[in-house]
Amino acid sequence: MREKAPETYEERLAQLTALRAEAAHAEGPAVEKQHERGKLTARERVERLLDPGSFQELDSFVRHRTTAFGMDKNRPLADAVITGHGTIEGRRVCVFSQDFTVFGGSLGEVMGEKMCKIMDLAAKIGCPVVGINDSGGARIQEGVVSLGAYGDVFVRNVRCSGVIPQISLIMGPCAGGAVYSPAITDFILMVKETSHMFITGPDVIKTVTGEEVGFEELGGAMSHNTKSGVAHFAAEDEEACLEDCRYLLSFLPSNNLSTAPRVATADSPDRMDPELDHIVPDSPNKPYDMRDVVRRIVDDGEFLEVHEHYARNIICGFARLDGFAVGIVGNQPNQLAGVLDIDASAKAARFVRTCDAFNLPLITLCDVPGFLPGTAQEWGGIIRHGAKLLYAFTEATVPKLTVITRKAYGGAYDVMASKHLLADFNFAWPSAEVAVMGPEGAVNIIYRRDIAASPTPDERRSTLIADYKAHFANPYSAAERGYLDDVIVPHETRPKLITALHTLQTKREAGPARKHGNIPL
Repeated sequence: MREKAPETYEERLAQLTALRAEAAHAEGPAVEKQHERGKLTARERVERLLDPGSFQELDSFVRHRTTAFGMDKNRPLADAVITGHGTIEGRRVCVFSQDFTVFGGSLGEVMGEKMCKIMDLAAKIGCPVVGINDSGGARIQEGVVSLGAYGDVFVRNVRCSGVIPQISLIMGPCAGGAVYSPAITDFILMVKETSHMFITGPDVIKTVTGEEVGFEELGGAMSHNTKSGVAHFAAEDEEACLEDCRYLLSFLPSNNLSTAPRVATADSPDRMDPELDHIVPDSPNKPYDMRDVVRRIVDDGEFLEVHEHYARNIICGFARLDGFAVGIVGNQPNQLAGVLDIDASAKAARFVRTCDAFNLPLITLCDVPGFLPGTAQEWGGIIRHGAKLLYAFTEATVPKLTVITRKAYGGAYDVMASKHLLADFNFAWPSAEVAVMGPEGAVNIIYRRDIAASPTPDERRSTLIADYKAHFANPYSAAERGYLDDVIVPHETRPKLITALHTLQTKREAGPARKHGNIPL
């Protein structure tokens, strides 16, 4: 028997109250299982991500339209995703949070429409969009319609790319075609032990290839943070992941037409750190940690490293100088001597393009002995992948500042934001060596016959190496030609960079008339 329609205002108000309570209702076995796995519910995640009381939910009365397979008997309000907007540190953010307790978070037509709607709103008002993924995949009961819904989401991801920040939080399963939406976004954050991403799961892999692999090894947080480079951050639990997202957004502008908020700091722009004068070892082959250099230069020593566990021979991350958010790229001498290889080049290139898209100045710290030699690198396409970083630095129009701390050899010198790639200010420490290659290698090539003919070849080689170092293993030859704007004492680095950054606040660069370039992907 059909229920009587409400007639009075009081009855309609009571109906609205009941519907709201139904939409917000989250309890029962499914919720309990979610909590037992160490996972929050979709709504709990949104409430912890956003400023308290700021969330404004949209489409909470939406229900799916599927009638096949008995689906018409179970039509929960809001379907399997919570959508809306709120604030993080007072700045507007749009969010969707997939609800695993409803149909396993599976994506169907209506759920896809809700996600597209909130992404369209984010693009329209120019604010970041955060997607919280916890889904079993496509809703099988809806057939190809669910696949079409994925396609609609992908289109929004592409259109928003470089326009508004897009951040994906993987807080459960994310498999099959669903992985391509996070893959298009700017940053992916995963939770150790409870989140997984893969195209095909362990069972399918075993059937097709005979290979046995577990969920965590195949697509867990650390697998994607260390091996594939798909994910940028790994958190210990969901609370930490949500807090990491809030912190990450503090370095980003709301959209590509604005700048990141400037943060007040008590760290003086004139501060000089004498420890920097001794941070580079006297031996050119002795490693040091470039992150120590970064922390002694930036505001309050704060550095948010991106892709910390992947391609560790180069570091990328966000920091601030005199309150201004900046992106930092630096060779890492204590990992593979800081060489550029395939993974490091691709990692840094992507980061450089992200900073350029969102108006974040780039600080490059160079200590690079060259590109990693070997057949694996050559056959793996180091030429193509190394060109990505070259392309990204050249294409970037944001302020670009470079400091050579020690080695800058060969083509890698060019690639690491040299003056030749249109960097605005290039500085070097007295310990810098700007040359085609290291002294030992250069002498062995240039003076091969001279050394072989000498009655004391070792002594002759040592003399020639010392002579080469005096002429080339220093920053002054490059400075003479204007390839370096200044050679500075290391402890002067912070005030020098801050002054340069202030100088470049009004930088304008008109590009050529073209649809877009053709980066070697």
